[in-house]
Amino acid sequence: MTEMIEIPDAESDWEPATELHPSGRNPARQASMFQSATWPLSSLALLSVDLEAVARRLKLTLETSWDGHGSVRAACFVLDGTDFVVTHHEGDAPGTHVWTRKGGPVDPAARAGSLLAALGVGPEAVSYSTWGVGTDKRHVPAAWGRGRGKPTRSHQDLWAYFRSSPELLVGRVTFGTVVAFLNGYDIFSERVFLDGFREWLAAKLGYGRNLVYWALAEMLIFPDGRPEEPWSPETEQHAVAGLIGLIDEYFDNLAGPPEERSEAV
Repeated sequence: MTEMIEIPDAESDWEPATELHPSGRNPARQASMFQSATWPLSSLALLSVDLEAVARRLKLTLETSWDGHGSVRAACFVLDGTDFVVTHHEGDAPGTHVWTRKGGPVDPAARAGSLLAALGVGPEAVSYSTWGVGTDKRHVPAAWGRGRGKPTRSHQDLWAYFRSSPELLVGRVTFGTVVAFLNGYDIFSERVFLDGFREWLAAKLGYGRNLVYWALAEMLIFPDGRPEEPWSPETEQHAVAGLIGLIDEYFDNLAGPPEERSEAV
């Protein structure tokens, strides 16, 4: 393990991450371990920073629990649209393990960059990462600014909610209404939500990089050709399920190890 990196204290105007009515100055919003117990997690990184210092910086409340490795202290929070968990097991060497929620638009290096920015440290704090052992500065964004206020609901959480009950957000569920909602949310997320999805679809097809993602998705959903309109309710249902399945597959691909990811061509 490399030498421990110092983390600056919280900014003077940051409120606690547990604040029910946040001002938006603290980029983190905390969720309890009880609320987050059902999250499937992926390991992201081991940071050469102290967990207590992370908690002081982001004004998190550390909670204590235990697992198969013994007593563990942890904090669960949303930062820059991603669900994070930071942990340290009693008896382990100094350092903070970072986890993210599986599913949703999770590019490991970009998410790590958001966390490092909020902590006020650089990529030298990364002792180990899932996108490569050791510090690889080429893959960690260099924008350390806090930026605007952060959403309290993560992109992963929104996607899980939408895919389970799309009718609650779009009314009549059709391929067109689902695409319209996704386009609107993608704009709201500053193009983060579906970033890279079109390129991934084109790579999956082997052509079509000049087409919009919903046209590419239709080609994969209807390999024998697009049905004539108007579509029947059964065709609409098949198209919506196919689009949701493709987005799920894309998010799973992003969250997987680098060697298992499909590369856009």
